[in-house]
Amino acid sequence: MSDRKLSNIELGRISIEEYKSSPGSGIAVVLDNVRSAHNVGSAFRSCDSFKADRICLCGICAVPPSAEIHKSAIGAEFSVDWEYFRDTLSAVRELKEDGYCIVSVEQTEHSVSLEDFSPEDGRKYAFIFGNEVDGVSQEVVDASDFSLEIPQYGTKHSLNVSVSVGIVLWAAHRPISRSTSKP
Repeated sequence: MSDRKLSNIELGRISIEEYKSSPGSGIAVVLDNVRSAHNVGSAFRSCDSFKADRICLCGICAVPPSAEIHKSAIGAEFSVDWEYFRDTLSAVRELKEDGYCIVSVEQTEHSVSLEDFSPEDGRKYAFIFGNEVDGVSQEVVDASDFSLEIPQYGTKHSLNVSVSVGIVLWAAHRPISRSTSKP
């Protein structure tokens, strides 16, 4: 059996204007001192794919315009709203004021496994992803409502931050098909 790839026209993607005027998802992404501009660009691309409302770039994160961001974002830096914060705690405070549940994506003593997480309808979530070496800073974990951990089964203790963004955003959009515990 042959399976023909769809052309870009057949995919029916919306324009940047349609994207920006469409209803929000209730999801924000926060990058806590992510050092690679390519990882920042990849996060933009995943945010566009899963219709994140915004991305907060904190600390040492590269910001648009940037050739390195554009190379991996392939234009998503134009569709996804973004804001720069000198420190991640400032972003967390603003998001809390805006009604977001703050979620550090990190391995902690009491983290919730992604397998057990089901987002509540109507609740807004801000997912925080950390530095490639140090992860989410402890002070940001402390300021979070809870931590979410991606199950892993190999010898390494972490995933690339851009991969983690894609996994968590996909999981936040998956249909709720089973009863799971909610923090």
